[in-house]
Amino acid sequence: MAERIVLAYSGGLDTSVGIGWLKDATGKDVVALAVDVGQGGEDMEDIRQRALDCGAVESIVVDAKDEFANDYIVPALKANALYQKRYPLVSALSRPLIAKYLASTAHDLGADSVAHGCTGKGNDQVRFEAAVAALAPDLTSIAPVRDLALTRDKAIVYAEERSLPIKQSKKSPYSIDKNVWGRAVETGFLEDPWNAPIEDLYEYTQDPSVDKAADEVVITFDQGVPVAIDGVAHSPLQMVVAMNELAGKHGVGRIDIVEDRLVGIKSREVYEAPAGIALITAHEELENLTLERDQNRYKRTIESQWSELVYDGLWFSGLKRSLDAFIDHTQRYVSGDVRLQLQGGRAVVTGRRSEQSLYDFSLATYDTGDTFDQSLAKGFIDLWSLPSKISARRDLAGE
Repeated sequence: MAERIVLAYSGGLDTSVGIGWLKDATGKDVVALAVDVGQGGEDMEDIRQRALDCGAVESIVVDAKDEFANDYIVPALKANALYQKRYPLVSALSRPLIAKYLASTAHDLGADSVAHGCTGKGNDQVRFEAAVAALAPDLTSIAPVRDLALTRDKAIVYAEERSLPIKQSKKSPYSIDKNVWGRAVETGFLEDPWNAPIEDLYEYTQDPSVDKAADEVVITFDQGVPVAIDGVAHSPLQMVVAMNELAGKHGVGRIDIVEDRLVGIKSREVYEAPAGIALITAHEELENLTLERDQNRYKRTIESQWSELVYDGLWFSGLKRSLDAFIDHTQRYVSGDVRLQLQGGRAVVTGRRSEQSLYDFSLATYDTGDTFDQSLAKGFIDLWSLPSKISARRDLAGE
């Protein structure tokens, strides 16, 4: 049996041509692996058959939607993960899961290499290969577009000469990646950061400028995990699908950002993540109600570092695992309900409640029944400001 390469297969032009291109360049048989993370579009069985028709010796499809939601989206939600405070890691979350299946499939089949369709310019090449290196350091990673000079014009000629069953439609001016957590759009006229996005860019969200009556939804969390909408229980995947529809109807989750890529360049990106933005908004507010002050403050710094690690392709790193342990510990009391109003591109918290709440009405109220002893405040302020007072005396004496 010839040696094998396992290729992360999307069904598009580059990875379809990549099957034969890899075989020609390496002499190895290619196994196509398509992982369903809720990207929608074509039927996965059609994609599986296309890989075989393009020369794959075997074509494997994995339905990983629930795994993606349970093991990747939920940790990101617990971490309120937003890279550069805005991007909910749409593509970055799916890459370690796909890499995991690349590595395990390669080992199961006795392959010594894996491959992906990334260029040498983006983040995903790093995410795939760093994840594979962490999980299967014995495997070699190959990128046909980057390593074997597979350009788009060469791919089109290659496909035509071999009559490969690839539907050639008018080339989109955009590069698009999507999964159930969101959708990423780049290139084309968006490469000029002065150009405003147009409505044709969007798929998951409706125009937020169109006047619509607001919708209210109540999101229930159990230890940081969203478990119900308006009292109806859902799995994490069902929660995301439902909130994509509910929040997307009002244009929630549109993001236009100039992003700092791992490879050192800035890139203009447009994202839409209606469920991501709505659920993170609700989750963060429930934490404000249930987490002790210093724990909550410190977690905000951890969230930024967690997001950067995942963005940079270090999902399987030791530091990421350690931060996961901290974040999971903070979620012990993050249970309760958050009411969101969805309208005009915004998800606004209008109510929150929890049996684990640290909000004490009798301490917070300014009306009769206040149990806060205001006489203690003066002494507290004197002690709190004492270091500043002493330092100020020194500074004034030196002038």
